[in-house]
Formats: sequence, structure tokens, C-alpha cells
Amino acid sequence: MTARESDAAERPGAAPEESGGLFGFRFWEFFRYQKPMVRVLTATLPAMGGAVYFFGWRALGVVLVSIAFAVLTEWSFCRKRGEPVSTAVFVSAVLYALTLPPRVPYMVVIVGIVVGIAFGKEVFGGFARNVFNPALVGRCFVFICFPVEMTVQWLAPYSGLPGGFARWARGADALTRATPLRDFQAGESVAALGDLLTGSVAGSLGETSAVLLVIGGLYLLYTKTADWRIVVSCLVGAVLMSTALHYSGVTAVPGPMFTLLSGGFLLGSFFMATDPISAAQTGTGRWIYGFLIGALVVIIRGFAGWPEGTMFAILLMNTFNPIMDHYVREVQQMRKARAGVG
Repeated sequence: MTARESDAAERPGAAPEESGGLFGFRFWEFFRYQKPMVRVLTATLPAMGGAVYFFGWRALGVVLVSIAFAVLTEWSFCRKRGEPVSTAVFVSAVLYALTLPPRVPYMVVIVGIVVGIAFGKEVFGGFARNVFNPALVGRCFVFICFPVEMTVQWLAPYSGLPGGFARWARGADALTRATPLRDFQAGESVAALGDLLTGSVAGSLGETSAVLLVIGGLYLLYTKTADWRIVVSCLVGAVLMSTALHYSGVTAVPGPMFTLLSGGFLLGSFFMATDPISAAQTGTGRWIYGFLIGALVVIIRGFAGWPEGTMFAILLMNTFNPIMDHYVREVQQMRKARAGVG
């Protein structure tokens, strides 16, 4: 059963008539409850907590603004179709927010999530019909349209206790030059692997701590919310490609451990690439899809003008997933037909 079919099968019916809701408002009629999406939100809690600790409570403000305008945008489309707002819109809003820099203006947050939901999801007909990951569509749009806000204004994270839990946000005095990936691209000294694990580096709100992302990712795998084949193939593709290029003398490509722990690779591998709607739908297709994402991340980081390649790699593979699944099914049918003849 595909993700689209399973969603259709799990959509709840109308609530009992005797439950009138608060002041006549029936929450279940406004929102479509989707248990897998709630699990994804649960898995993002470590990264969201880390974002507040490293950068202050403004990080949570960015998340809440993203959620508010994501729900409003989806509702404006759903009301015309007579459908409830999906729980998945909260996932898109949170993941989008976690990819943003700590000092991102709220207007940029709003523009990106509105574009992501409207043009990455609703123009295709809403939930379970979109081709691209909506969070990454919004992230790509603001990355191109607001280069200064998205690529220059980085903050050094708080350290020690209570960290950002006792503060709203870091001031301009904490502005830092670049993220670990930009330092590597510029030929500067790179961050220690221990700092990449704990999150003691500059970066986007939810991408700095590899440990927190792995905790959330393992929860997704344990609950079978994310397809393990996609995650494993992403990791394998990145490790093999970075190992082959780095140890063959390509200085623009870092070693495999730095590749895995830096930037948005882990967030993309566990949370973005595994989106059940925009990911490949066949088993074989998921292996190919994940492997190519991992390999493309390394290639884009090493040879393109952008230090980060996860967003572009996933969106590119989203584009080719339908045709890839089509040919995978054709090959499978041909093999079954030959086996039947034999």
C-alpha cells in the first residue's frame, strides 16, 4: 500500500454527534488527525529544544510563526475543497523553521512557508498529491530571494547552563563569520567532530547538533514512521561518494564523517527525504532515491557554488521519483511475466 492509499484508508470519519465541541467548534472537523505526522512532530522535539538552548526562545517564535501561517495558508485552500487541514502541515512548518538561520526576519519566515504550502502542496491538490517536499520548496524560495538573510547572518550558539533557555535571542555581538561548511569551502580550519555532534557551531536552528537529530531520527525508525531503506541508502551514498572523492585527492570534498555531521544532511536524511508523499513509492526506488540523494549532496557541496546541497539534492530527486517508480514497476512486471512463462 502506498502512502497515498494508506492516508485515504486512515482518514477518520465524522465524530459522534453528541460531542458538540467547544462553543460549537469541532476540532476534528477543522484538522485531520494523522498519527504518523504526530510521530514526526514528536521526533522534532529534541532538535527544537536544542534550537532554544543554542539560540534562545526566539527560535521557538520562528517555529510558531511558521506554524500559524502554514495552517492559515492550507486552510484557505482546504475550505474551498471542503476538506480539513492536515496534521502534515504542522510537520512542514516545523521542518521549514528548523532549516532557517537564527536571525532570520519573521517576514522571511512567513514568505517562505506560504510559498512552500501554496506552491509545493496546494497547487497539486493538497495532502498526498504533492510531488515536492513543501518545507524544502519554501526553503529554496527564500534561499534564492533573500540571500543575505539566509546565508550571511549566522550566530555563535550559547554554551553552558542555562544557555538560551534564560534568554530571548543573541545580539549582534554574537554574529559569526560562517558555518562549518562555509569555513571548509573557504579553506579555513574546520569545526571539530565533537562540536558537530553536540551543536557547538553556527548554523540553522535545528541542524547544528547531530546527536539531537539522530535521537529524533532513531525514534522515527523505531516507530516505523520513516522508511529505513531511505535513511540507510542516504548515508551509504554520502559515505561512498565522499570517501571516493576525498581520498582520491579532491580537496573540495571533506571526509565522510564531516560530510555526515555537518550542515543539514542528517535533518534531510531522517526527516525530509523520508516524507512518505514526495519520496519514492517502490522498495527498489527508495534504495535508488536515497543513494542518489546522499551522492548528490556530496557533489553539490564540493563542486557547486553552494556549501550546502541537501535541499537541492532532495528536491531534484523528488522531481524524478514518479518516472523512476514507473520504470521500477515496469521492470518488476517484466520479470514476473518471464517467470510465469518459464
